[in-house]
Amino acid sequence: MAAQSSTAPTIAVIAPGAMGAAVGQRLAKSGCTVLTTLGGRSPATVERALAAGMQGASLADIARRAQWVLSILPPSAALALAEKFRNAHEEAFGAEASPASTAESGSGEGQRLVFVDCNAVSPETARKIGRVFEGSAVRFVDAGIVGGPPREGYDPAFYASVDPGDGDLLENFVALGEKWGLKVVPLKGEGARVGDASALKMSYAGITKGFIGLTTTMILAANASSPATAQALLHELAYSQPALLERISRSVPGMLPKAYRWVGEMEEISSFVRAGLGEGEAHVHQGFAHLYERIEKALPEGEEIGVLRRFVEDAKGVLHKSGESK
Repeated sequence: MAAQSSTAPTIAVIAPGAMGAAVGQRLAKSGCTVLTTLGGRSPATVERALAAGMQGASLADIARRAQWVLSILPPSAALALAEKFRNAHEEAFGAEASPASTAESGSGEGQRLVFVDCNAVSPETARKIGRVFEGSAVRFVDAGIVGGPPREGYDPAFYASVDPGDGDLLENFVALGEKWGLKVVPLKGEGARVGDASALKMSYAGITKGFIGLTTTMILAANASSPATAQALLHELAYSQPALLERISRSVPGMLPKAYRWVGEMEEISSFVRAGLGEGEAHVHQGFAHLYERIEKALPEGEEIGVLRRFVEDAKGVLHKSGESK
């Protein structure tokens, strides 16, 4: 395994959303210096970042100080951040800076800066992001986060892949996680390369968030036929699929505040499916993108939001009564 410094690293986490701030807090509690960008952020976001132990910095400052950059953003912003960061890095060190000179200028004890894209993007988008850093002194890791924000007793998995020849980089990322509080799972094996971690993320999210999209769609469609139809659906699920109904009662409320972020993710999954299976199958998750956009527009108190909330509350009541009768 490539050598790792015993000194706590400086790691940038961009941006301090719910996931980014939780990751930043985990790293800060482990002893790392954690940087993030706060310019233009809302007061609530700034407060969240500072409470997590993160420090505000410009992209140029991050380029000079950090050894690792973890990009954790809505997927629609992932490529643009990579481009902005490369520009900031070139401003900090010059477009012709050598890998050796940039490693020596930072606090990484000879390690070149690594940009890790942790976003819910298609393999094609991940490779585009990786190409942004071709010819630069910045190295690249493709990663996909499976699970929710880290918390006490719980660790999401950072699946990671690199191109052939960058095995040392993958080992360094695994070692970073082991020492400073992240669960990094290397994706190795035949044909493994940049894009595969994102493909895994797309496949997993396509199932889990696709399930929520499917159930939400059918609840709304049943209610559009008539409220009586929705109630009949609920009671049939309680009778024949109680585990499914229980999962719906947990997953739908959690989806509502996240729907705006899932639109772009469904579009990336659709692109992933299209590349592997063709246009017809790609319509499945494109449809879920439309659904989540519909939910976003209906928040906070639109008619369909009320339909979903009533369905969930009724489901909890039916399940509770069913549990009491057993």
